[in-house]
Amino acid sequence: MSDSYDVIIIGIGGMGATVARSLAAAGMRVLGLEQFGPVHDRGSSYGRTRVIRKAYFEDPRYVPMLHRTYELWREVEAAAGETLLDLCGCLNIGPADHICVQGAKRSAVEHGLAYEELDATEIARRFPAFAPAADDIGIYEPEGGLVYVDRAQRALIRLAEAAGATLQWQEPVRDWAVVGDGVAVVTAKQTYRARQLVICAGGWLGTLVPQLGASLKVERQPQLWFAPADMTNFRPGKLPSFVHFVGERAYFGIPSQSDPFVKIGRHHGGAITTADVIDRTVSAADEADVRGYIRAHIPGADGTLADKHVCMYTNTPDDHFVIDRHPQHACVHLVGGFSGHGYKFAPWVGETICAAVQGKPRAAELGLFEVGRLW
Repeated sequence: MSDSYDVIIIGIGGMGATVARSLAAAGMRVLGLEQFGPVHDRGSSYGRTRVIRKAYFEDPRYVPMLHRTYELWREVEAAAGETLLDLCGCLNIGPADHICVQGAKRSAVEHGLAYEELDATEIARRFPAFAPAADDIGIYEPEGGLVYVDRAQRALIRLAEAAGATLQWQEPVRDWAVVGDGVAVVTAKQTYRARQLVICAGGWLGTLVPQLGASLKVERQPQLWFAPADMTNFRPGKLPSFVHFVGERAYFGIPSQSDPFVKIGRHHGGAITTADVIDRTVSAADEADVRGYIRAHIPGADGTLADKHVCMYTNTPDDHFVIDRHPQHACVHLVGGFSGHGYKFAPWVGETICAAVQGKPRAAELGLFEVGRLW
């Protein structure tokens, strides 16, 4: 058939934007379709900042990917002419026998990462905002920190367009199908054709690929920003990014940047919903849950609620991503299931999908993300 594009991308969040940039930079004719506007607040690529870290408690196999991810973020920074990372450190806190604390240490040891193991007394001395439990320890990683996600999103979109990608906003995809040796994508406006398709639809991936619908769970995830009365202990250098494992729950925090706010939220444990019916109102119960944590463990942050937002985690059963070809259609690539820890990998995902679209051999480490485990 006569193709309008080499590749169509559905969804221009963090992953879609960097996939578009990588493909366009490789000389391909790229169309990106997004149902909302650029840098919108309806998906998962929003919210000022995200934690970035290498001492990966989820699985040590991520660490080599993170080494490359950091290199690629620095390349994006250079191309964009602005700072997108702040390596203010990252602290994983919890009981010494907690599986995630052990996992962070295991990744650090296995891959020779710089880290320090701190007891509760040393955590409170080094980072006086914290009131850790007596049996808490900390795995502190100086190469951790944060990504300025809204700034990064704008930069990735700008760079994708500069590379030649066509990005179209406010254009929902209604359907897609494999036709001949390519694909047809039907939107609210018209039908487009291409040789290959990349679906980066976030919380809508299970809708566009129904075979994944039973495996992908959309979790409602409130994010909250508090204004401490005294900012002294909440600036980068005084407060690292952190993940604190408390019983069966985990809470994360990101230090203040230009605004006098600290971002604190719960990691997982939200209501399971869908991308179309998610309750986007941060409730009194959401705030009370996070304030309960704050009052027990970071009491100086118990100030005015300065901002609030609801985003989504699209979770797989094992919390590992989906980055693979469609099992039935080799010209369709599936990207999603980032389970609340994926945004930091965005430029690496772009590079990885670009290689797949070009037909390069699939790297062994991508076995972790095979779609067959969920099909």
